[in-house]
This record gives sequence, structure tokens and C-alpha cells, in this order.
Amino acid sequence: GILEKIRLCLIKKLLPDLEDRRKYHEEFASSISFHGVHNIVHTQSKARRVLWLLIVVGCFAIVIWQICSRFIYYFSWPTTTTMVVQYVENIKFPAVTFCNMNRFQAHAVSNLKEIFFVWNIVSAILQEISMEDKYSQELNHFLLGNQNFSIKDFTRKNGFYLNSSTLLECDFFGKPCYPQDFEHVFTEYGNCFTFNHNDLSARRVSLSGRGLHLLFDVQQDKFTDEPSLGYADAGITFVIHSPQELPRFDGLGLLTPVGTHAQVAIRQLKSIIQEYPWGECKPDIKLQYHKTYSTNGCLLECKARYIQDWCGCLPFILPGNGTECDLLKLYKCVYPAVYDIEIKGLCTVGTHNSTCPTPCEETDYPTTVTYSNIGGENAIKYFSTKLKKSPEYIRQNLVRIEIKYHDLSYKITQQQKALTISELLADVGGQLGLFCGASMLTLIELLEYIFTNFCWMCIFLLLKAPEMPQWNNPSQNQSTNKEKKREIQEC
Repeated sequence: GILEKIRLCLIKKLLPDLEDRRKYHEEFASSISFHGVHNIVHTQSKARRVLWLLIVVGCFAIVIWQICSRFIYYFSWPTTTTMVVQYVENIKFPAVTFCNMNRFQAHAVSNLKEIFFVWNIVSAILQEISMEDKYSQELNHFLLGNQNFSIKDFTRKNGFYLNSSTLLECDFFGKPCYPQDFEHVFTEYGNCFTFNHNDLSARRVSLSGRGLHLLFDVQQDKFTDEPSLGYADAGITFVIHSPQELPRFDGLGLLTPVGTHAQVAIRQLKSIIQEYPWGECKPDIKLQYHKTYSTNGCLLECKARYIQDWCGCLPFILPGNGTECDLLKLYKCVYPAVYDIEIKGLCTVGTHNSTCPTPCEETDYPTTVTYSNIGGENAIKYFSTKLKKSPEYIRQNLVRIEIKYHDLSYKITQQQKALTISELLADVGGQLGLFCGASMLTLIELLEYIFTNFCWMCIFLLLKAPEMPQWNNPSQNQSTNKEKKREIQEC
């Protein structure tokens, strides 16, 4: 009964007759702002009508092809890279971390060759170093007899130090600097010292060609290393980095050998990376123990988490507040854990789905280094008299380093979206307007036309539906028929 009521209502009110529908189609074709359609409808010549039909269909096909290609290009997440050089009146000076290539005091390790092997285990946390099996028995014997030995305390006490005897001269932009202006930090080279570290206010330079001037005495007779493990150089190694980031020497350290003068010209390069899916950065990643996100800091924290979970302790060279690992755990657990992390790829760097993706903003300091020998004969005599050392000692121990900006400018390399939403809409609108003379209102007209015909189709299908059988008794049918007549009149 309900279906019959709906059928009668649709017949009387909603479904227009065939003539009205034909007029609606003609009026739509004549009034739509889609150019060319009205020529098909109102043209009397069949040849011209066919020609216009082919033109309209062809233009519409081109529009569909162009719009699809633009959407495909947009969802490939294309990017462009722009490079801008910005000149300024003054510029922030970077942090510089210095280390002696000879890590330990000779008197402390003269009879403790195992110290170098122990330190190599610690260094393996920062860079992958393989230990030779021929030293394992000797190392095990040392570890069992020195279980309370702390490599951290030993390195801080007996490693390279910075004072007035090792830092002979220090000058920053015409003002003297002193050993207390350097911050101690542990790296794979043991005790290292950072100038312009994060805790200090930002130092700036306002003139190119001037910066940080240093003169070191590496004191080869007091500090030593183990040549059999590959440490056969003498001099100062240093790395230039952002004050907010940790120093990273692996592949980035610059070496100045003894008896030479290194002049380092630096530039500041800022890189801005788009977030995924256009780029590989993820702006929501924060580090627990570092103020600024960097891949190196993230990688160290990732290793720290895994080692803390596996070994129940934390090597002092990694960030965190865990209990310091003793020698046995360093050798028996930490070293295998680091190897396992590398093999299984548990701490990965680079892409957006890696453990440590690329930072969204990064500052690098590309360098140009030139070298010369320290002074002539007069300079050698001057330093020999000043330090009360022989000329041979001067040539074998002194290292001069100058770090300065090439010019007062910085370069910004920015990754940008090659196609934004507004540009995509402009491209789509341009294609519609060029080939069809259409706009957003045209699309709305088409949608309205399609919706109207869809409604008519639904009504037609409802009218064609079979009548529902009546299973009520005669008395119920009579009352139902009366109600149906009343409802039909109301409809």
C-alpha cells in the first residue's frame, strides 16, 4: 500500500511528461555556458551539426587528458630547488671542536696497552670499528682484573687537556680568548674542546677575513696513541658545526698536521627541506636530549635507547641518564649490541620512514683549507726563544689554525613545492577555459543537470516496481482502502 501511494504521488507531482522533459533538455543545451553545445542543438545543417559535435567532443577529450595529466603530476609530489645568497652586516660564528690526534698522556698508558682496545670499543658506538680477535684474550684478562676501572674517568683525567701550555695563543676577532672559553666534550678522539658552544651567547663577526686564530702545542712527547690500531698521525683535528649540534668527526673532521699553518675559509649554507610527501623531513620529530633536531643527535639517541634496553646501562659517550656501563658490559654487551644495530638496520637515517629522517632545516659550513709551513727561520727562532724550546721541537709540535668567513653572506638552498593546490586549480581552470570556455559555474550547471536526470531515473524505476500483494482479511482491506483514498486525496 505504501509503494502505491508513493507511485500515485510521483505520477501527479514529480515526474514531468515527455514533452516537458524534452524542452528541459533543449533549454539546458541552449543556456549552458559550455561553449559549442548550443551550436549542436540549434544548427539546422546536419553536416555543421556533426562538425560541431566533433569539435566539442575533441575539445572535451583534450580537457580531460590535460586535467588528468596535471593531477598525476601533482600526486607525484614534485619539488624545485631555489638558491639565494643573502648578504648581511654581521653573521653568527659557528662552533669549532678541536681534538689532539694523540689521545692519551704517555705516562698513563705506557704499561696499559689494553686502554687503546677499551677505547676502541667506546669509539665503535660512534663509528663502526672492528676489533681484531688476536687481542681478545689479552683484553679479557685486563677486564677481569680491572672490573672497577672507569674508562670515562681515566679519559677525562689522562686524556688530552687544554690549558696555557697546550693553547699558546687564542684570538677571536681581535679579542683574546682563553682555555676556559672552550667546553669539554667526549668524542671518538677522547677529550675534545668546543669553542662557541651552545651555552654561550652567539658570537658574531662583522668583517670577512677575520675570525678565530689559534696556536696549539700538541706536545708529542707527553701524549701518545697506538700506531698498530691505525692512529699514526700527529696534529690537531677539528670540525666546524652549528652551536646547537654535536660535533661529528666521522668523515667530516679536518686535520692540521704539526709544523703547519692552516687557513680555513668558511661559508654558511642553510638547507630547507619540504616535509613528506614532497620531501623527506618530518617536522614533528623532537629529540629528548637535544634542543635542535639533527640526524647525528637522533642517531645517538636511537642507539642509546636500544643499548639501554639490551644491556641495562648506558655508555657515557651517548646522551641519556642511565647507569654508566662498566668495562665488562662494554665488551660483552654494548659492543655486540652496536654491531647488531648496524646489521639489522635498527637505527636508520635519511628517508621519511627511517628512524632519523632528514631535518627540515639544517646549517652546514663548507670549508676551503690552505696550508703552509709555520714561519721561516726568524719565526722559528722567535717561538724557540719564547717557549724555550728547540727549533726542532717547534716544527714537530706547533699547529696554527685560522678560521674566518669568506665573506659576510650566507646561502639558502630551499626545496619548494613545484605545484601547489592553487596552481593546480589555476591549471585546471585554464584548460577548461581554453578548450571549452567553461568555469566553475559551468561545472555546477552540469552537476545540477546530472542530478535532475538522476532523480527522474529513480522515479521511473520506482514507477516500474511491481505492486505489493495484499495479505490482509476483507475487513482490514476495506479499512485500508478508505485510508488509502484519504491519503491519496491529501497527496
